Amino acid sequence: MEKLRIGMVGYKFMGKAHSHAYRDLPLFFPNTVHPVMKVICGRDQKGVSLAAKQFGWEEYTTDWKRLLERDDIDLIDINAPSNVHKEITIAAATAGKHVFCEKPLALTLKDSREMLDLVESARVKHMVGFNYRFAPAVMLAKKLIDEGRLGDIYHYRACYLQDWLVDPNFPLAWRLQKEIAGSGSHGDLGAHLIDLSHYLIGDITEVIGMNETFIKERPIPSQMTGLSAKGSDSDKKGEVTVDDATLFMARFANGALGSFESTRFAAGHRCTNSFEINGSKGSVIFDFERMNELQVYFTDDKEDVQGFRRVLATDPSHAFAENWWPPGHTIGYEHTFIHEIVELMESFREDRQPVPNFRDGVKCQEVLEAVDLSIENRQWVRISDV
Repeated sequence: MEKLRIGMVGYKFMGKAHSHAYRDLPLFFPNTVHPVMKVICGRDQKGVSLAAKQFGWEEYTTDWKRLLERDDIDLIDINAPSNVHKEITIAAATAGKHVFCEKPLALTLKDSREMLDLVESARVKHMVGFNYRFAPAVMLAKKLIDEGRLGDIYHYRACYLQDWLVDPNFPLAWRLQKEIAGSGSHGDLGAHLIDLSHYLIGDITEVIGMNETFIKERPIPSQMTGLSAKGSDSDKKGEVTVDDATLFMARFANGALGSFESTRFAAGHRCTNSFEINGSKGSVIFDFERMNELQVYFTDDKEDVQGFRRVLATDPSHAFAENWWPPGHTIGYEHTFIHEIVELMESFREDRQPVPNFRDGVKCQEVLEAVDLSIENRQWVRISDV
C-alpha cells in the first residue's frame, strides 16, 4: 500500500490537528504510506465546508454514514465529541473500514470493550489518539526505563494542569456535560496521564481517588470551538455535570507507587502535562510546556557534579528527530500528531496493528472507571474488579 484514503468525522480542535498531520507527513516522512485527505464530515454545512477548504480536504459532507458507503475511503478518523465514538466506530468497522479514534475511546468501559471486540472481530486496524506518547522527550524517558538506566522504578508522579475554567462565567461548553463528554478533567486530561503511565511504567493494579466540581452552574453558550466558547445574551444557566478536578493514587504491578492530578482550575497553568519518575539509579522529569526537554538525573554521577541535567531531545539519536531540523531547532504540539500518524501509516506498511490501539484505550478506560468507583465508594478499587 502506497496511499491510505481518509474520511474524517470532526473539524474543530482535533480535526485541525489531524488535518495538519495528514498534510505535513509526506513532506517530512516521504518513505511511509501517504494519507490522502478525501472527505471531511461535520454537522454544520457552513462550518465543515470552510474547514474542508482551509485544511485541504478534497470534499466535505454533513452525513458521516455516507463515508462508510464509499469505496474510495480506507480509514475513518473520529475526532467528534466522545458520545458518538462508539456508534461511528462500530458502523465503520462493520463496513470494513479501519478506524483511528480520539481518546477517551468511549463514555463507559462497557462501550469501549464492545468497540474493541467489534474492531478485532472485523479484523480492521484500530488506533486511539494518545498523541503525547510521541513527543521525542517522552520517548527518551521510555528508552531510559527500558534499557534499565533508571533501575527499579519506585515512583510515578503525574499532573495535567489547565486554567481555562477558572472564570465562573465561562459558558457551559460540551466538555462540561457528562452525556456528551463522559467526564470532565478526569477523562479528558487524566486519560493522557494514565496512558503515559501505562506506556512508561506498566499496568496499574489498584486506585483510590477523589474529585470536585467547583462551579456547579455556568451560562448557556451560543457558540463553542475547541476549548473556547461564547455566552449568549440570556441569563439562563445550566448544570455542570462533570468533575472540575480529580486526584488519585495508584499501585503498579511492578511495585511502583503513583499519584495523578488533573484539573482545569490551576491558575497560571495553560497546559502543564508533566510527570516525574524516580528509580533506583536515577530520575527523569518531563513538562509538556517545555516539550523538547527531559530533565535527567543519574545516581552514579560523581558527587561534585550530581544534579538534574537538561537534555534537549532534538538530536538525530532521539525519536523522529532526524526527520526534522538541525539539533536545537525545536518542534511543537502539532508534531506529536504527525508522529502519531507516522505510526498509523507504518502499521499499514508493515501490516500490523498500530500502537496505541483500542486495547490501550480499554486499559485506560478501566483505570478511569476504577477511579470513579473508588470516589463513589470511598475505598481502594482493584482494576481487575471493574
